[in-house]
Amino acid sequence: MKGREDLINLPALFFNLFLIYNYHMIVIPTWSEEKKLWEQGYKLICGVDEVGRGPLAGPVVAGAVVFRSDIQFEVTICDSKMLTRKKREELFPQIQSLVYSYGVGLVEADEVDSLGIVNATHKAMREAIKKLKVKPNFVLVDGREKISRFNKNSQKSIIKGDQKSYSIAAASILAKVYRDRLMLKYHEEFPVYGFDTHVGYGTKKHLENILKYGLCRLHRRSFLKNYV
Repeated sequence: MKGREDLINLPALFFNLFLIYNYHMIVIPTWSEEKKLWEQGYKLICGVDEVGRGPLAGPVVAGAVVFRSDIQFEVTICDSKMLTRKKREELFPQIQSLVYSYGVGLVEADEVDSLGIVNATHKAMREAIKKLKVKPNFVLVDGREKISRFNKNSQKSIIKGDQKSYSIAAASILAKVYRDRLMLKYHEEFPVYGFDTHVGYGTKKHLENILKYGLCRLHRRSFLKNYV
C-alpha cells in the first residue's frame, strides 16, 4: 500500500495551487500528528474543532471526526476559515463519506451566557465526541486548551491545529458548514437581523439591526453588554 505522501492526485494538486495563489502563505494540513499516534498503537484518532466562539448570536458548534488508519484520502482540505462557503459545501459530503465516524455538538446562546464561552466550547466538543459511533483512543484538539472534564492523558491541544492536522481541519469544515446552515434556518425565523449574511458575527449592519429591533433569543447577552 502506498503511503499518503506518495499519493498523486491532479485535482488535489490544482486545488493546492489555487490555495497558494489565493491565500499565499496558507498551510495545508498533513497526517503527521495522526501518523505519530497510529505508530504508537492508537487506532482511533479523533480530530476536534469548534466554530462560533466570537459571534454575537447563535450557538458555538464543535465537530469531531475519526479517520481509519488503513485508508488513503485524496481530498485536499484546509482550515475552514480559508475556504469559501461554496468550497466548504462541496467538501462537506466528501468528508462525511470518507470518515469512519463523525459527530457535531452545539451549545446555544443562553447556555453560552450561563457557562461562559470557554466552558461552552468545551461542552460542545464533549458533545461532538459523544456522538461518534466509536470511542476514540486519542483526541487532537485545535487551540491552546485541552478539553475540560475529559481525560487529559488521551488528548493533545495543537495551536493552529486546523492548519496542521488533517483530522482537525476536517472537523472544522463539518462544524462550520453545520453552523452556517443552522444560521440560515434561524434567518427564516428572524429575518430582520441578516443572519444569512453574517451568521451572527458583529458586523456593522448586525449591530445597527440590534439597536433598531432589540435582541432575540439567539443573541448572547453576555457579549452585548456594551451595545444594549
